[in-house]
Amino acid sequence: MRTALVPIAILAALALAPPASAAPDPADQPPFGGAPLPPPVEHSGHSAPVGFRLAPVEAITIADHTPEVFEQRQQRELEPVAATRGDDRWEVTYYDSGGVPRALVVLDDSGGAVLEAWTGHQVETRLARGYGGAVSGNVNEAWFWLPLCLLFLAPFFDPKRPFRLLHLDLLALLSLSASLFFFNRGEIDVSVPLVYPVLGYLFARMLMAGFRPFESRDRLLPVVSRTWLIVGIVALIAVRVAFQASDGKVIDVGLAGVIGADRLAAGEDVYGEGASEGLPIRGDVYGPVTYIVYLPFERALPWSGQWDDVPPARYAALGFDLLTALSLLWLGRRLRPGEEGATLGVALSFAWLAYPFTIYTLGSSFNDSLVALLLVLTLCVFASAPARGALAALAGLTKFGPLALAPLFAAGRGDRSPRSVLAFAIPFALVAIAVTVPLLPDGGVSELYDRSFGYQASRGSPFSIWGLAPSLDPLQSAVKAFAALFALALFFVPRRRSPVQVAALAAAAIIAVQVAATHWFYPYAVWFAPLVLAALFAAQRGPEAEVRPLGTQVSG
Repeated sequence: MRTALVPIAILAALALAPPASAAPDPADQPPFGGAPLPPPVEHSGHSAPVGFRLAPVEAITIADHTPEVFEQRQQRELEPVAATRGDDRWEVTYYDSGGVPRALVVLDDSGGAVLEAWTGHQVETRLARGYGGAVSGNVNEAWFWLPLCLLFLAPFFDPKRPFRLLHLDLLALLSLSASLFFFNRGEIDVSVPLVYPVLGYLFARMLMAGFRPFESRDRLLPVVSRTWLIVGIVALIAVRVAFQASDGKVIDVGLAGVIGADRLAAGEDVYGEGASEGLPIRGDVYGPVTYIVYLPFERALPWSGQWDDVPPARYAALGFDLLTALSLLWLGRRLRPGEEGATLGVALSFAWLAYPFTIYTLGSSFNDSLVALLLVLTLCVFASAPARGALAALAGLTKFGPLALAPLFAAGRGDRSPRSVLAFAIPFALVAIAVTVPLLPDGGVSELYDRSFGYQASRGSPFSIWGLAPSLDPLQSAVKAFAALFALALFFVPRRRSPVQVAALAAAAIIAVQVAATHWFYPYAVWFAPLVLAALFAAQRGPEAEVRPLGTQVSG
């Protein structure tokens, strides 16, 4: 009888309940920002917990009637577990026989309304739920995103030759927007597969630019002048500064850098079990360079210890972004002499600032522009093996993926003599030791590896085809082996290479590493974007330039 009366009790409670209180915005909760969520407290039985209107059995009955739970129960037996979170929310989680959560329903206690209902990967991965504005806020809005896409393409579009290859290359970089559109809707089964054709195309194009380079008679700027690009750079910088000051957010990635920098300044271990104690996230998952670089920002704007606006993370991300734009100005002059190099640098800097995924990276204070900055600087000093080695080590020890470029950078233009390789390797090793040893935990290199690279390499993620389809594990292993062998082969081939070819091959190696990874996310596009742009733009020499293979150029 008591069970039969439950639906009647629920209807009475709903009829007499006051209007539901405004639900907290999940887009402002971890991992997107804000204070840690209260821990869930499990309950069972027919009595409402103190301060709550619904009993656990009533919460489960409401959750049972959601389409998401009904669909899952058509496929397997499920065991519901009801828990309160905070003082006004119920969470009902449905587990299969193996203890895997298959569905989650979030209820408002005061009115019994279903606030959220999730299945599959979205049960445990909040990032996959498509909360509006959760990542980078208004950057995702069409009125913001589409004008940036047009700005990125317009200066380099030749209306007299609409089908030239550069147009397709730039559209390929922008086409990641299609995947992002579905990600923002929480449709990761669609968004994730759409990433790989783009990466595959860019990988093939960079192979062509690296192994079979050829200069084009097409102008880099067919219609607009360099002066207008400079005006655009100033305007885009102003937009970025204003946006980050007013609407910028800090996702868990940016907070992790600040946590590590704060612990480093206090003389505490950056890595280890105690490094994240009492904190809402793991703060010790990146390379030592990340925390060292965040240190001056944290000292200038000390962290409050709370997940508030976190100014050091926001302005660190802005600093990385603007310094990358400045470094691209320098890179243009290193790749081409005189006025041609100045134009190339301005074009690269403008394209970086107009590329929507760079401000997407900035909008939630990701640390990925730091990777882009160090890779661009490595190309800027490419003529010096010691400087190249030092910067390659810094780039590699940020988020580890760029370590794959060490063989390519070690060979330089193709001088593989022991003297030249040692000139690269010794500074590489010294810098790696200098940034790693001061941050070593009690467990030494092994613990540092386990807490950072080992954790990153072994964690699961639904943001790759490998995470969505674990049955593809043998294929992923093959792709990982290919990425490693490809990176090693770049020490030997091509026999001679120009800095422009190196930019293209570096982009190809980075893309290969990302394709093999279990976790891929949109800020990773900024790792290879400046390298791709450098390779593509440097090939546009205009009709006044002599057309010859890029490998014969002598600048830089």
